[in-house]
Amino acid sequence: MAVDPRQIVAGVLTVTMFVMLGNMITRDHFYPVDSDISIHSTSKQSLGNGPWMKGGESLKPCWTKPVPQADQSEGFVTFSLTNGPEYHVSQITDAVIVARYLRATLVIPDIRGSKPGDKRNFEDIYDVEHFVRSLDGVVKVATTQPAEVSARNLAVVKVPNRVSEDYIAENIEPVFTSKGNIRLATYFPSVNMKKTKEKSNVDSIACMSMFGTLELKPEVNEVVESMVERLRTLSAKSKGQFIAVDLRVDILEKKSCQGDSSLKSKSCYGPEEIGMFLRKIGFNKDTTLYLTQSRWDSSLDALKDLFPKTYTKESIMPIDKKAKFLDSESSELEKVIDFYMCSESDVFVPAISGLFYANVAGKRIASGKTQILVPADIPGSSAALTDYMSHYVSKKNHFAYSCFC
Repeated sequence: MAVDPRQIVAGVLTVTMFVMLGNMITRDHFYPVDSDISIHSTSKQSLGNGPWMKGGESLKPCWTKPVPQADQSEGFVTFSLTNGPEYHVSQITDAVIVARYLRATLVIPDIRGSKPGDKRNFEDIYDVEHFVRSLDGVVKVATTQPAEVSARNLAVVKVPNRVSEDYIAENIEPVFTSKGNIRLATYFPSVNMKKTKEKSNVDSIACMSMFGTLELKPEVNEVVESMVERLRTLSAKSKGQFIAVDLRVDILEKKSCQGDSSLKSKSCYGPEEIGMFLRKIGFNKDTTLYLTQSRWDSSLDALKDLFPKTYTKESIMPIDKKAKFLDSESSELEKVIDFYMCSESDVFVPAISGLFYANVAGKRIASGKTQILVPADIPGSSAALTDYMSHYVSKKNHFAYSCFC
């Protein structure tokens, strides 16, 4: 029986079509449409464009753990963590210093958000066992508030951030001696994270408390790690590197940072200004940006026009984690994620000055991630990248440099 040549051609075309279709399905399954990963050779891609700097080595703690106290008072020091992780770091530090000075037992704090009734347990975010273990021999820690400590015998004492021994002796110790138990309310008269010229008796305790006590609980840490990995996957054209920008629309609006396209010396910068700044210093349009803004806002479109690969939490967080970490009424978990994402990025750009910037800078300095770039108006087109380096790094005047060597 003769075979029609047209049937042979049709058969070959059919097989070819199915092979091509199979390849397309495989590619779409393993390589998402918004991913930079290509099944082709990346030798023709322009990798690493932009003024990326090689990360430094992690520094080693150079503080000395204090000698355990022989005698303990019977009193307790209680407090709450408030306003977000950048405040938590400082509040923990002041509470430990006060409790150590008073020889009192420190009660593990709860965590309170900005809204009434927004209250969490410490262990909802942080690793309790690590916290207690890190303070062994420094202060005695109670994991729950004892029944004998009540509002009736608990005096509220205001504590300025970076409290000194003199302040404790004059303003806190008399109240503690009189009441037996105190509750601390830390306030921040200014953002002061600069290194002191002369080391004080509390510096070692402050260093250990600020950099050695707080670790995320495993579940929260896994979410951060998965988001970092997602951004590195999306950043194939820059060798997996990405920039984290602390840019939150609600704060920018309160500070009147929107709508001004000129870079000048001020405390905050809008989306378009940040985009122009990053392009000015050499980052190209393929650079991946992570914003601390939780959900997309139309005011960010100008930034996305300059850097198409700009993402917020809602676009890179694992779907099964959104209900708990993004769609809940509490914003504490979102703030915590932002703090650690900005600490882990290859470059950090604070669009807003303040305590978040200062304490993220400290965490980055400790881990050797010192590429912290601050927008500024420097005349001339030949300004060097180092001109925009954070003064915390360029002048080594952050308190972290007192703690690590």
